[in-house]
Amino acid sequence: MRDDRNRRPDSRARRGGPDRRPMESDRNIRKMISDMEERLMDAIKPESANGLNSFERKLVHRHFDHSTSYQTRTYRNGDKFTLCVYPVANIEKMARDKAQEALDSGKTIDLLPMGSYERYIVHNALKDFGGVDTTSDGEGKERHVQIVSKRFGRGLKKIAKRIRLF
Repeated sequence: MRDDRNRRPDSRARRGGPDRRPMESDRNIRKMISDMEERLMDAIKPESANGLNSFERKLVHRHFDHSTSYQTRTYRNGDKFTLCVYPVANIEKMARDKAQEALDSGKTIDLLPMGSYERYIVHNALKDFGGVDTTSDGEGKERHVQIVSKRFGRGLKKIAKRIRLF
């Protein structure tokens, strides 16, 4: 005969039995995620979430990491954590549009100041984009990406090296 005196009466609910109801925090996390998705739809700036415990952060990471349009990063400052969701697809599209603008006009395009991970996304998106170079310029909060149109393009430079005209 089993001794059920030490069993908690709510243990079935905690194990995911038929009596389990969604917890209030689960609903709050789902609402926060849907609000973030709505704000990130056309944005190029990341959305931040503070004050989440490790389980809640993991749920948010799991949700956004299934999509190639978003990347999540958690930053730690002492004992506080900040979760950031980056709209990678929007940043890459903006970078390609600005690169095409630089090619069409032949001028240098300065993007808005952005964080290091956002700059990385731009540099990575344009590394194989022919006819432009990217550099980071500025200091601190004013650091931004410059998209420079190459005057002759890669093809002409290679030809020039081969025939040694320049």
